[in-house]
Amino acid sequence: MVASEFPRLANLSGRATLVWADGYSDVERLSSGRFSSDPQQVLAEWERFKVWAWEAEAELPGRPDYELLGPPAPCPRQVFAIGLNYKDHLAEAGYDTSGLPQVFTKFASCLTGPLATVEVPSPRLDWEVELVVVMGRSGRNIREKEAWLYVAGLMVGQDLSARDVQLYGSAPQWSLGKSFAGFGPTGPWITIADELDNCDDLEIGCALNGEVMQSDRTSSMIWSVSELVARISSVCELNSGDLIFTGTPAGVGNRRIPPLYISPGDRLVSTIEGLGTLVNEFALPGTRLET
Repeated sequence: MVASEFPRLANLSGRATLVWADGYSDVERLSSGRFSSDPQQVLAEWERFKVWAWEAEAELPGRPDYELLGPPAPCPRQVFAIGLNYKDHLAEAGYDTSGLPQVFTKFASCLTGPLATVEVPSPRLDWEVELVVVMGRSGRNIREKEAWLYVAGLMVGQDLSARDVQLYGSAPQWSLGKSFAGFGPTGPWITIADELDNCDDLEIGCALNGEVMQSDRTSSMIWSVSELVARISSVCELNSGDLIFTGTPAGVGNRRIPPLYISPGDRLVSTIEGLGTLVNEFALPGTRLET
């Protein structure tokens, strides 16, 4: 599914790192200081960095320690998220398909890495595996047919949601209910779209304690990546390094009968074809988070 010529961009112990199938390199050291050790700063220089990375070579053999991986884009200026963007999820939630995409935000302080332990602050903690778009160029009023030219790459994400906080009151607090510490696992690295056979049709799913909860393909999205980039940029300028969580398939916990939620001690595995896997453990409040 994925070619091996271009490396992935990872965050290894807070440092930008290139990862190949059989090796890895620290970006700042390999580039002799031409590019920053800060993964977010590398994304700010994505066009130059991409040209350089095509010629880069691995310095260390094997794969980096996954337990040291953090969020590949740790400090984006903006994190957009899309609600109700898969046909079956829309149906299970009881909404129609009319209108524009539902856009909200996850605050950047919720972002964490692919193997992070997440505290459970709510008895109604739910899962939502999502394809996450990482912007590589800034732009406003981006045309749909040019949208992928502005994308640095893709990664796996979880839009963890405290449903009690999200849905409380007459005006639901979507952004707050989805932005507790650790509620944005991402990674394990950024894969450029050029490396995928069809970046609009990837298998996506997650399993809780070994039981499959969600399984679909990103081609089931109502609003494609190109359409989302065009729509959001028609209102807000998109910056290099910004993230777009593109919505989740059917199978979330609060729509099951009876509802099912994440508890301390649970293990959530989220996978997208060609992009990798997140493995997140859940703990009682007061447990130190791994980022």
